[in-house]
Amino acid sequence: MSSSSRTGVTVEGRELSLSNLDKELYPGFTKGEVIDYYARIAPVALPHLRARPATRKRYPDGVDGQAFFEKNAPSHTPDWVRTVTIATPGSTRGRESVDYVVVDDLPTLVWCANLAALELHVPQWRVGPRGARREPDLMVFDLDPGPPANLVDACRVGLLLRDLLAEDGLECVAKTSGKKGLHLYAPVKPTGRTSDYAKAAARRLAGEHGDLVVAKMEKKLRGGKVFVDWSQNNVAKTTVAAYSLRAAPQPSASTPVTWAEVEGCADPADLAFTPADVLARVEKDGDLLAPLLADARPPVP
Repeated sequence: MSSSSRTGVTVEGRELSLSNLDKELYPGFTKGEVIDYYARIAPVALPHLRARPATRKRYPDGVDGQAFFEKNAPSHTPDWVRTVTIATPGSTRGRESVDYVVVDDLPTLVWCANLAALELHVPQWRVGPRGARREPDLMVFDLDPGPPANLVDACRVGLLLRDLLAEDGLECVAKTSGKKGLHLYAPVKPTGRTSDYAKAAARRLAGEHGDLVVAKMEKKLRGGKVFVDWSQNNVAKTTVAAYSLRAAPQPSASTPVTWAEVEGCADPADLAFTPADVLARVEKDGDLLAPLLADARPPVP
């Protein structure tokens, strides 16, 4: 197959034309393999993408080439891809609204992968059937270690934050960022108070464990500590979606992990997973983030 060849496929009744399937998007890992991963992980990935406007990070020339974030649906978007118009007043790009793609189904996920959208980022809120933005139903913390701190230190902070949230009646689950950090999620009743609570919780943790935790944005404060980034609870922010690939020297993914794995992490390599690893884990354990999909959700304290 030449790098310029196109392949027609039918996915759940939708016709797609896939291109450049043998082009390497990672060293030794082709676009065809990227599409295959997303198609196979879809049963557990789609529930966490559905109804959440997606920002796609595209790598048309692979992870070593130029990348760009794409919020607006491109002009060639098929008419069967769901889009929602979200107001963006005061945007730095001068747009008053953005037509986001919503990855609700397998054909849309495959279409995104075919555009070399290696990374999918979504907010903590959903849109309703008519596109109206709802209040956030998830709370997220991005635990970002500043060198020489690493993922092992992020796991230590993750355990401390888990216990702090539990004191307030919030149960959380964890996934790797797919790079050097850890993400903690707690399902909550839809509310506009998640950002304020998350900020207060991060600062409380930093106050109690100042030798290890920082909750302020200044990068100069992060050396050797773990930054508990609460800001992704802002309605304008997004976090990489569960099971999304990440751009890295080798293919990796944002992977759900158990608390036993977090507790036992002694080396960053312990929680580094390839696409094949992720698929095998899901086959064995199912979706470790299933608690985030439950209907019953506790209120934000």
